[in-house]
Amino acid sequence: MSDQAIATPPMTLEERAQRAIRISERAARVLKAMLERDPGDRFSIPDPEVVGQAFGELGKALMQDPDRLMQAQMQLWLDHGRLWNAQFMKLFGGPAVEVAEPEPGDRRFRDDAWTEGPAYDWLKQSYLVNARWLKSLAADTPGLDPKTRAKVEFYTRQMVDACSPTNFVMTNPAALAHAAETGGESLLDGLEHLLDDMERARGEFTPSMTPRSAFRIGEDIATTPGEVVFRNDLMELIQYAPSTPTVAQAPLLIVPPWINKFYILDLKPKNSFIRWAVSQGQTVFLVSWVNPDASLAGKTFEDYLREGPLAAMDVIERQTGERVMNVIGYCLGGTLTSCLLAHLAASGQAERIRSATLFACLTDFADPGEVGVFIDEDQIARLEKHMEQKGYLEADYMARVFAMLRANDLIWGFAVNNYLMGREPMAFDLLYWNSDGTRMPRMMHAFYLREMYLRNRLIEPGALTLLGSPIDLGRIELPMFFLSTREDHIAPWKSTYAGSRRFGGPVEFVLAGSGHIAGVINPAESSKYGYWTGKADMDDPEAWLAAAENHPGSWWPHWREWLRAFEGEQVAARNPADGPMPPLCPAPGEYVLVQARD
Repeated sequence: MSDQAIATPPMTLEERAQRAIRISERAARVLKAMLERDPGDRFSIPDPEVVGQAFGELGKALMQDPDRLMQAQMQLWLDHGRLWNAQFMKLFGGPAVEVAEPEPGDRRFRDDAWTEGPAYDWLKQSYLVNARWLKSLAADTPGLDPKTRAKVEFYTRQMVDACSPTNFVMTNPAALAHAAETGGESLLDGLEHLLDDMERARGEFTPSMTPRSAFRIGEDIATTPGEVVFRNDLMELIQYAPSTPTVAQAPLLIVPPWINKFYILDLKPKNSFIRWAVSQGQTVFLVSWVNPDASLAGKTFEDYLREGPLAAMDVIERQTGERVMNVIGYCLGGTLTSCLLAHLAASGQAERIRSATLFACLTDFADPGEVGVFIDEDQIARLEKHMEQKGYLEADYMARVFAMLRANDLIWGFAVNNYLMGREPMAFDLLYWNSDGTRMPRMMHAFYLREMYLRNRLIEPGALTLLGSPIDLGRIELPMFFLSTREDHIAPWKSTYAGSRRFGGPVEFVLAGSGHIAGVINPAESSKYGYWTGKADMDDPEAWLAAAENHPGSWWPHWREWLRAFEGEQVAARNPADGPMPPLCPAPGEYVLVQARD
């Protein structure tokens, strides 16, 4: 609690009762709104029917081998017997034997009460024993096809995580102690936070990660100076103002993903990749994608290619007089950039890009990680049917998918803090960005899911044709810098490594520590995480890593040195206002300010 909150006089019993009445009346209104909501208005994540089918297949597989099921049941009983024996011995001064312990990195049971209190220690270990048994049952049952097994394991973990005793007031010692300290006011605060979130998400369980009033785009974050010099239906093109007297001759175009907003690359000044790139003497142009509504339902993947990086390249040439440039693509923006490079190679324009950098980007979707749980013909068809109703996919769909990949951190950790402890979430710029989602146009997203994730056609030479060009990654012969992250749960690094082997030119593959966001946004001055470098001349990613050299700190300076060979001579700094394209508005522009309110 803040000092101000501590200094506030506690409520009287009558005031607390009045507050409880107001909360109960508000809860009734929220519940009524939930019950009156059109059930077809939202696409459920997880889909109960999909989950039910997966566990139905698990049930059939278990019944095929009743002896194996009995052995598993006996193992569970034995583990609980060992737990009871260990607890009995501990109670009478014997050695403390841990029958089940949290996995490394599991922060749920950090409170000393989970170890020192006999009841809580038993509750913790009993939960961990059951969790271990359920996970092994899902993983080891024979007779399941790989896709079904992946679903069963994934949704088993979701249920196991949801049932943790840390997620309930009466079995969370820290929440009970805090409620006693505050005279129960923390529980009332938590109820109000829950109702706030339920109203915001119209009945969906989505705990807030950071206060929505914590940051202002263009004032606290996304503050690198610049101008919007072009706008069309799908994007604004930002040219950033120089901060050095001279700049590299070749401009730098950044293509971020449109699943999220671009300012992940321009958070606070101290961790802004864009501000840092400008300080390194780059003329930085960036695509800021629109937050689409139903009017853009018919926009296709080809439209994103044509009206995004291709249009940006033409504007950059007019604005700077330079036809040749370097390009960065991040995540889905990197997949689009790969298609751009293949299109340029096929249409005789390969010389327009001198080098390309891809951040945490999939081009080979054979193993997309746990995101693949949501990708199959049936689920995509369900999603397409839903998108036909609105013309787009709601912003919070992908947010919920990504949160489920790390549920303890991105769902239940915030639920405990906000609801059980009654605290406000911390003001954290990265989490603010994570909560500021974007929609997906129907036609584009259906193509992306089917052709990339489901059919993996990007790696098949000529299997895709975009803007009249057969797409063949092997024809891309320019120098490539692949930046992947070791703990990436969205673009697994071994899959990005496999994709890098599909390109026809020299590849610099760099593996950073941490995950999809923190591993990329790791400022030059940072000593965190480190990175690995090595010659990407072998097919086995593990063999590459074994031979790679480990470096401390950020990968940013390494990339900067790599880029020097492709940036040309030094020229006078380019001010956006001095070019032939009249500025439309200051950075960060207007498109980034549009929030999704579905």
